[in-house]
Amino acid sequence: MQKLGDFKLPHFFNYPPYFTLQPVRDTREKQVQVWKELILDYCRTQKIFVIGLEEDFPLFSNPVIERSLSHEAREAFISALVSEAGRAEWLGKGHRKCLILWHRIQDWADIILRFVKDNGLEDSVITVEEMRSGVECRGTELHGIDRAILMRALRLLEQKGKLAIFKGTSADDEGVKFSM
Repeated sequence: MQKLGDFKLPHFFNYPPYFTLQPVRDTREKQVQVWKELILDYCRTQKIFVIGLEEDFPLFSNPVIERSLSHEAREAFISALVSEAGRAEWLGKGHRKCLILWHRIQDWADIILRFVKDNGLEDSVITVEEMRSGVECRGTELHGIDRAILMRALRLLEQKGKLAIFKGTSADDEGVKFSM
């Protein structure tokens, strides 16, 4: 089985037709589905939050079989993720970069609540940066989370009355007070 670093690639990754958009509708639907799953799984395991369609992204080419996805195929697979509610969002109007949500925002909010409970942070104040890069978050899914995704999940929890977000003098000292 081929690997990309420590990531095991699926068998279809070595099958040349999967690097070409398939003309038959049923075949293309299957192709799109396996690519969506691969992109989400790879981004989750590698903690990648943004994919640029015109940038080198390891999944978009396979040097072993000398195949690469065309721009049209890249856009088709990413657009399919975007159309699946809560899985990805285009950044800007040009559709050149995409925010990948291997967890939907609600799922990130649930992860934050588990983190708070597991670390005894109920009724505590913590900075947003500590949630992303502090000692407590090391080894958790929150470590290194994209700041925009974290803020969206925190705002969702704030709407539900689980916390209050406090503005600091800079983004580094923005705080969160949990009330659970």
